[in-house]
Amino acid sequence: MGGEVKTQVIVLNGSSSSGKTTIARCLKTILPTPWISLSIDDLLRALPPSLMDSDAGITFGKHGEITIGEGFREITSGWLAGLAGMARAGTRIIYDDVFLSGAESQARLQKHLVDVSVLWVGVHCDAKVAAAREVARGDRVVGGAAAQSSKVHEGVTYDLEVDTTSTESMECACNIAGRVS
Repeated sequence: MGGEVKTQVIVLNGSSSSGKTTIARCLKTILPTPWISLSIDDLLRALPPSLMDSDAGITFGKHGEITIGEGFREITSGWLAGLAGMARAGTRIIYDDVFLSGAESQARLQKHLVDVSVLWVGVHCDAKVAAAREVARGDRVVGGAAAQSSKVHEGVTYDLEVDTTSTESMECACNIAGRVS
């Protein structure tokens, strides 16, 4: 008597300012069961000062380029293992990330989530629209959205793709929620 495997993690991948966090907030409102949201931004806020703007950690260039060091990679591995552990323990998670290395980034996350039911969602947004959002936010290195807009999706396999260029976040969230088991 097998039942449908329940979705444990929704992964939202897209460039900076593509709308991932807003979609996550909408999903938490409309999904019938409790979900928490975590993001790569949460990890960045949790980093010690020694790993911010350092060769060992993560650096943000003047034009939106991002360089990742070994210290950041190690912490990220632990972060992803923890995320997977929470999912295995029954916590339903919406995770938003920026796959800077496209398919390679997805493969790293897949290794941690190998026995977890995941809904992979690509969040697209026109580079110019995302860049305008980035400037309006004021808390991002300008240029990241444009630099990442296609790179983050290269070679990535999705169950569903949404585009926030002209579609409201709530509509995107409703499309995603329709795929959650």
